[in-house]
Amino acid sequence: MTGSLDKPDPAIGYQFPSGHLGHLSPTQQTAFEAFKQLCADRGVYTPGKGDQLPSIPDHTLLRFLRARKFDPNGAFDQLTASDKWMKQNRLDELYDAIDIEEYDTARKLYPQWIGTRDKRGMPVYLYEVGPLDTKLVQAQEKMNQVKGVDMDGRTEPAKMLRVIALYENLTRFVTPWCSALPNRPHLPAPITQGCNIIDIKGTGLKQFWDLKNHLQDSSQLATAYYPETLDRIFIIGAPSFFPTVWSWVKRWFDPVVVSKMFILSNSEVLKVLSEHIDPDNIPKKYGGNHDYSFGDLPNLHPQSGVLEGWTWEDGHTALPIGPMRWVEGEDGEMVALAVGSHEGEKRQRVVGRLNRKWKETVYPQVPSHSDVSKSTAENGENGNGENGEVVGIPTSAGPPKTEQQVALET
Repeated sequence: MTGSLDKPDPAIGYQFPSGHLGHLSPTQQTAFEAFKQLCADRGVYTPGKGDQLPSIPDHTLLRFLRARKFDPNGAFDQLTASDKWMKQNRLDELYDAIDIEEYDTARKLYPQWIGTRDKRGMPVYLYEVGPLDTKLVQAQEKMNQVKGVDMDGRTEPAKMLRVIALYENLTRFVTPWCSALPNRPHLPAPITQGCNIIDIKGTGLKQFWDLKNHLQDSSQLATAYYPETLDRIFIIGAPSFFPTVWSWVKRWFDPVVVSKMFILSNSEVLKVLSEHIDPDNIPKKYGGNHDYSFGDLPNLHPQSGVLEGWTWEDGHTALPIGPMRWVEGEDGEMVALAVGSHEGEKRQRVVGRLNRKWKETVYPQVPSHSDVSKSTAENGENGNGENGEVVGIPTSAGPPKTEQQVALET
């Protein structure tokens, strides 16, 4: 990338671990307590007491609070709207009932977990836009049924219910797995976000336009109902026309999402990715050592650290297609359960066990101020450095430019 770079707006986002559980400033902690009390007073949230678990985990509440810049009233409004939406669309039922083949077809049209993590412990997702078949995408969007799912009374159309199931997999399965692993920094702050690589190499201008609704729908869904689940977004393979079209492409996405995007030139890809993701966890296509192609199921390997404490069961040696969830085992351990439906029958099959406590992972009890002095000293209250630069992102990987400023190497 050439040319001078804009500074990220320090008021936009919070860089992990700042603003996350265990790393709250005194001001953020006060706002968090006020938010929880407001939710409890109005019946949206029930605090835990004794052996009774809270109705919503603290790290989930914090996602909504960060999304509203620690404004308790704004966070309450968004959480209330999300709670109503979840009940209207019966997400538990959706996730456990969706046909696994239909789920997997949808999975191949959106960002996919490749089975590795970045250096902070966040799951790495890959999305290759160029190979997407726009006719298949459009055909999927026109389908008014989701196989295995009763559509009666739901407010979202079929195309969005498939995307919802994929987001549910992120929050119900992938991030809890990453949170449970001990070999990462900033323990015990839970992992609630993903690191994304978006490859737009070979994408034509017409394809961009044809995929507008496809890309926009998923982004708007995340912003409204799955806030603060997206972390860094590295855009690679940008075609020569991209600086020209960026002025209208960026309007498809929420400004907070745009602020997390970093456009890399071809010469920067491996260098910048390696600063944030160990080369063993970067796909070979981008110069790393991880054997993964877009469309594959997650490739779990020992070097990623994901399998630490993991035991395969019932003959499995890899994750199956379809949705997954964690349940509590007889000894309190985390049990990975394959759900969804197959040939009209609901599936509940144990795939493996993780030698970590389910309750401690899903409902962690983390001192709100642990390591906060270090976190705020290094990142500032909003997680940014003294000069407004996002900590941990090299200036060569700054956010996208306006049409007058952006210049990409081709």
